[in-house]
Formats: sequence, structure tokens, C-alpha cells
Amino acid sequence: MKKSRILCLVLALVMCLSLVACGGNNDDTSGNDGTNPPDTGNDTSTDTSTEPQGPQPPVDDGTLMADTISQADFDEASFVEECDSIYDQVMGEFIEYYNKAKEVTAVEDIDTRHALMAIAEAKMLEAAAFVPAEANAGGNWALRKIIPHSYPDVSWGYDGRNTARGVKSALIVNEFLTPDQITMLTDKWAELRGTGTWYDWAKQWVADNGYTLADTYTIGYAGEPDSWDALASYQTTVGEPVSMTMDTLLTYDAENVLHPGLAESYDVSDDGLTYTFHLRQGMKWVTYQGTEIGEIKADDFVAGLQHIADAEPNLASTLFGTIVNYQEYALGEVTDFTQVGVKAVDDYTVQYTLAVPAPWFPTLTTYNNLYPMSRAYYQSQGGKFGQEFNKADANYLYGTDPQHIAYCGPYLVSNYTRNNRFVFVANPAYRDAENVQIKTVTWLYDDSTDPTRTWTLLMDGTYNGGAGLGGENLVQAQSTKVPDDPDGKTYFEKYAVKSAVDKTTMLSSLNLNRFAYANYNDETQCISPQTAVQAERTHAAVMNQNFRLAVALAFDRSAYEAVSQGEDMKYAQIVNSYVPGDLLSISKDVTVDINGTATTFKAGTYYGEILQAQITADGYPMKVWDPTQNDGQGSSAGFDGWYNPEAAKEYLQKAIDELAADGILVSEEYPIYLDINYASFAQTRSSMQRAMKEVIEKALDNKVIINLVDGVDADTWYYSFYYGNSGHTMNYDFMFGASGWGPDYGSPQTYLDTLLPGASMVITAGLD
Repeated sequence: MKKSRILCLVLALVMCLSLVACGGNNDDTSGNDGTNPPDTGNDTSTDTSTEPQGPQPPVDDGTLMADTISQADFDEASFVEECDSIYDQVMGEFIEYYNKAKEVTAVEDIDTRHALMAIAEAKMLEAAAFVPAEANAGGNWALRKIIPHSYPDVSWGYDGRNTARGVKSALIVNEFLTPDQITMLTDKWAELRGTGTWYDWAKQWVADNGYTLADTYTIGYAGEPDSWDALASYQTTVGEPVSMTMDTLLTYDAENVLHPGLAESYDVSDDGLTYTFHLRQGMKWVTYQGTEIGEIKADDFVAGLQHIADAEPNLASTLFGTIVNYQEYALGEVTDFTQVGVKAVDDYTVQYTLAVPAPWFPTLTTYNNLYPMSRAYYQSQGGKFGQEFNKADANYLYGTDPQHIAYCGPYLVSNYTRNNRFVFVANPAYRDAENVQIKTVTWLYDDSTDPTRTWTLLMDGTYNGGAGLGGENLVQAQSTKVPDDPDGKTYFEKYAVKSAVDKTTMLSSLNLNRFAYANYNDETQCISPQTAVQAERTHAAVMNQNFRLAVALAFDRSAYEAVSQGEDMKYAQIVNSYVPGDLLSISKDVTVDINGTATTFKAGTYYGEILQAQITADGYPMKVWDPTQNDGQGSSAGFDGWYNPEAAKEYLQKAIDELAADGILVSEEYPIYLDINYASFAQTRSSMQRAMKEVIEKALDNKVIINLVDGVDADTWYYSFYYGNSGHTMNYDFMFGASGWGPDYGSPQTYLDTLLPGASMVITAGLD
């Protein structure tokens, strides 16, 4: 049954107008000089089937939306049709400008392409369906025992994470490092970077200073994988653990230099369109027990790329428009995979043919979208390719657990117990086994119910690499003295350092096409308190751009972050653009059109400066680039450029006026309700969410009310927003940091492609 039919039926029963979004325009003809919020009524919800009747108090019989619609009512075809219509309405301007950017394909015009992408992102941010929230990691106080830069820290792929395979080279000492030591080591790394001598120098420094090195590493984790097939998931909860078991064509070293991995060399054609990788011979696939099951061949890379397109188009979309015919195959427009730009030239040569030059293509090889997959093993586990692929087949076992994948990476999984632990042990068949420093990696589950668990495990040595500090753990560090310290210093005073933020941007999302009003996996959990009438009013509101902007500008993110990070670090994790403004700068002068004016940006201009120029020209108040940040180099992070309660009130009033024209009364007596998933089980997180509720409601004069819908434990909470892989499973109206994306290569495209129709981030707005 169609969602829209159910809603209309309920509203008919309670004698209320149907307000399903159908377009409309309420243009402000008064003009705008850029000092006030621009009129944004061009995508407000309007029912053109009736004449406006003026705002009327809603008639509500109290029927819960959760009692009106369930997962059993889901009609995929009608839902997708609704999603397509809503996407065009809300994101149409973004996609128009983004397509213009992607039409620029010549290598010599790459700077123009990037500048146009900044303009496209401006249109996306102005739509306010997706708003930058915070970095995924860093920006907090931490205690460290890991020698800085002893593993890669590149921003893309899985080589540069201490929660992924890059940790194999980590140098972990037996005592906390002081800030002065970390500064000295970081400076030395910068001095030696590119010489190939840093790692050996660091090991010698460890020995010279009397430290011992660990060969084990234990950390905490929260989210569980819903699969062990990293070629069929874009989620980090899958990608990180499976990365421990996989090797890649190329790999980064501790100096962040790209080196041969499974490939011993590669060639690039003169036109930049053909990449040919020459594989090492004799590398083995093994089972979780280390039993050899075959040699890694070029065809395994062909199989891996086809399986991704068959199983997870969201992950495949990271290569759409890059590899010849890959998008067309994933979308069913091409059914013969031999027409896709990948082939095994022979057993040890794999070749990729690109649709456009992509100088960053080698960096993609460290991410799971270019993993190999043992074709023979996959088929032995019931796997099929093309139109025969069927994950629901009873005989399909591939990726269902760690015992049903083939391994070629640095680690084997010796133990995985859900909501308990992962244990990874060194793989003796790994190509570079002799250089794996960390022999055993253990992840211990943390359900966030104990606010001082991290501190406890740091002090007893369980977390032997160090950890970030927030909330009560930070309080403990600030109050606990270091034993035998002659100056009586606390752990915070003696050892705490500020950790750098990563380049993974977490997005806040408003659910534009909400279907779930209880968890999709268990409809007795996270039940929305909204009535059917309230839900329809909420839908009409979130389809109004001015309303979306009001919510975005009403949220004081620094108040939210201060709960966990403290006042002195409350801005550290905040980001203001999706693509980090300093991801790249243009290499030569570029002239692009900004609102009819030819505008030239000089060589060296950062992406964020161009992004800000378009937003400013459009008359919006958001500050997404601050040239004074980062010691005057500029940044899009480290400040809150969205919080603006005065502008939020102005946008809300515009929305109220537009909704009134459709017969919807919004006031303090008749507010719009937004459901937010509430982590009651986690003391720090729940305190942050209560702060969010308070600041938004106050800024919007209680005309918008936040419902904190209780996710009673970690799994229940994650099922309400993260574990679902489809827009119809998103059980909320607003989610701060619903999901995020980090770069896979050094181009804005790696972020912005995730906002294309059907891509991964779009799901967080309730769209497929």
C-alpha cells in the first residue's frame, strides 16, 4: 500500500487537509540585498487540489502514526517514486550545478571542475536537508602511547586508521607520551617524510629512551557489523573490521607514501584513461583458520568489482562516471559485465579503463571498492553474479560471518562475539607478514552505559595504545594525580594532548520522506509519539526550505559539544562544510560564473573560499570558511558558522507564513514536532541530546518541539538510524550526525557523489 494513500486516509478520517508535498512557490518580491535571509519558498509543500483556507487549528483524534503504518505496508515502487520526486524538488539545484561540474573532464581543466563543485555544494548546503555536523574523530583531549605517525594517517581508504589495517605497523610504548615528546616526534616525522627513514628512526628512538614496544593492541568499539562482506556495504562498521582481513593493490607507509601492495607495479596510459596493474605472483587466499584456498589472480579484481555493483550500488556509486560503463551496469542499463572498464589481461595483470581522467585513481586502490574477491571461494559459498545474484538465497553464505570470507590481509579473525569482542591475529600467509608489528588486535565492546569505562581500562593497561577523553573520563583525567610525579601533576596536566580532527564529515539530516515510525527490525522499539496528524504537519514543514534553514541555524552545536569535550574544546570537532574547505586549493587562476558575474579565483585559493563566495552571493548567512582559522591559512572547521538564532527566527517566520497559506497553523500552541533518537543508555550522549533539544526549542520560541524517542540500548538506537540500508528504515525526523563520509581520494567528488540520487548519504534523508 502506498504511504501517501495511508496518510490521506487517516487525515480524511480526522477531517484534516492532505498535505503531501506537491510543489509550489511563494516568492518574496520585496528583494534581498544579502543582509537578511533570502526568500526560499520555491520548494514549500503546497496542495494545489484545493484553494488555501487559511491556517486552522489541527483536528486530531490522537491516532498514533506508528499504529497507522508499518513495514508490512511498504511498497517499494511507490516509495521510490516519491523519493525521486522529493529529491528533484529539494536537491534539484545541487544536481544541476553538479552535473555542470562533472561535464568538465579535461585534465588541464581540473581546477575549473573543482571550483564548479564548490558552487554545487553551496546549493546543497542552502537546501538545508543535509547540514555539516562534526568530524568523526579527533578534536578532543587524549592520552597516547602510540608513537605519532607510526602508521599511515592519510584521510582516505582504510590504511590510515588505528581502527583498521593500518594499525599493523603501530609502535606502542609502555608509558604515556608527553605533549613535548609528541610534538618533537611529529616535527621529526615532517623532517624525514619522503626519505623512507622515519619508521626506523622512530624505532631507534623508542629503544634509546628505554621504552619497550607492544605487539598487541586493545581498543573499544560500539557499532556492530551487519555483514562481513566489505564489497557489499559502505558502512564503517563493516569496512573497518573487514579491512583487517584484506590487502590492496597499493598501500601507504608511515610517511603517507603510496607503495606497491598486491601489485608490484602499475602503468598509466598517456591519456590518463588506462591503469594497468601488474600483480605479485604466489600470494594466497586463506580461510579464517589460515588454510590455503588459492592464489590471488587478476580475475579476482574483476569479480570483486562486479560483486559490488551486484550487491551494493551505494558503494559502487563511488566509481560511477569514473570506470567505463560501471554506473550503467550497476543501474541495469548494461547487463554484460565485459563491457565494464575492467579486465584480467592475464593471470597477473588487471586493467581499468576510465571514462574520464582521474589522477587520484591510485589512491582509490586502498579502499574497499577496489578489493579483490576470490571468485572460486565466493561461488563455493553460494555466490552468483549479475542478474542471478540473490543474497536471500538459502544457499548464500558469503559474508554472513568471519568463517565465510576469504582472507588475504594482515589478520585473521580468531574470535568475534557480538556485543563483546573482536580478536584479530596475524596472518602468516600475508604478503608482508614479517613487517606486521602488532600481532594481536582486540576490540572490546563498549555500550556507553559506564561513563568512566574508558578511564578504568586506560588505568589498568587494557587500552594499551591510549584513548580519547570526554565527559566523565576527562573529569577523571583532570582530577587523578600521576603516581610518584614530583610536581604532583594530574594525568591531564602531564600527558593530555589535543587530537587532530579527521576529514570524515558527519552530516545532520532531516527525514524528507519518513516511512518508519518504529524500528524496522522490531516495531515495538523506538515508537514515535507523533499522531498521524502531527506526522503529516511535520512532513509539510520539513519539505519547506525556510523551515529546514530555521532548524539548522537554531542549533548551537558548541553547547552540544561542550557537554562531552568541555568549554575549551567545544568548537574543535565542529565542521561547517561537507567537503573540508582545505581539502584542496586550485593550482591556477580560474574564472567561473557566480550569479551572472564572471568571478576569478587566484591560484592557491582553497575550495572553501569558493564555496563561501557562492553562499555569500546567494544572500545566506552561513559561514563555511574562516580565513583566520588554522594560523591564518583558513579552515572550514573549528568554529560554528551556522548557529544564528536571529536568522533562524526570521526563516521560521517565513516558513510559518508559507505553511499558513496552505492551511497549516504553526504556533507555540500548535508546534511542529521533530523526533530525535535518544540514547538514554549513554550518560554523555543523552546529556548532549538534551542540550540539543533545549537550544533548538529556545531559539525557535517553542514553535518547534523535539521529541526524544528512547533508544533503550545501543543496538536499538543504532537500528533506528544506522543499521538500515534504505531510506524507508530511517526512524526519525532529525538526526545529528546520522552518518558521514571521509575522502577516498583528493577530489570534492569523493564527498559529493554520496549525495547523488540513491547514494549512501541520501538514505539518511529518508530517500532511496
